[in-house]
Amino acid sequence: MLNLTCQLIQCDEIWSFCYAKNKAVMARPEIRYSPPVYIGCKTAEVSGSPDPSHVSTSYVERANLTLRMSIRRFTRLTNAFSKKIENHTAMVSLYFMYYNFGRVHQTLRVTPAMEAALADHVWAIEEIASLL
Repeated sequence: MLNLTCQLIQCDEIWSFCYAKNKAVMARPEIRYSPPVYIGCKTAEVSGSPDPSHVSTSYVERANLTLRMSIRRFTRLTNAFSKKIENHTAMVSLYFMYYNFGRVHQTLRVTPAMEAALADHVWAIEEIASLL
């Protein structure tokens, strides 16, 4: 979607596991199921001048929770992970397409796309799949 007129944008980071897991890991009998060993992270400085009256993490944190509850790939310590980044990207794209165009939200009583005048009807799964 191009040329959207947005007044406010809220964003946050979210992580998930991607690529094949190491199959030669030795089993540790004292720990039945544990998270992977931390190997590092990349940091980047982001700057701007946000309006303090609009700074709130509640909306974006709720969006992250909904994403994690809807897609098993984003759930901690799960066997539902993507082995290829292409599959991961496709699944996340399908989720957001369905969430915004195919799912009627209780508080809006329409889809977010209909509320933003980007669609005139609720998209069926077949319509979303036909875009692939």
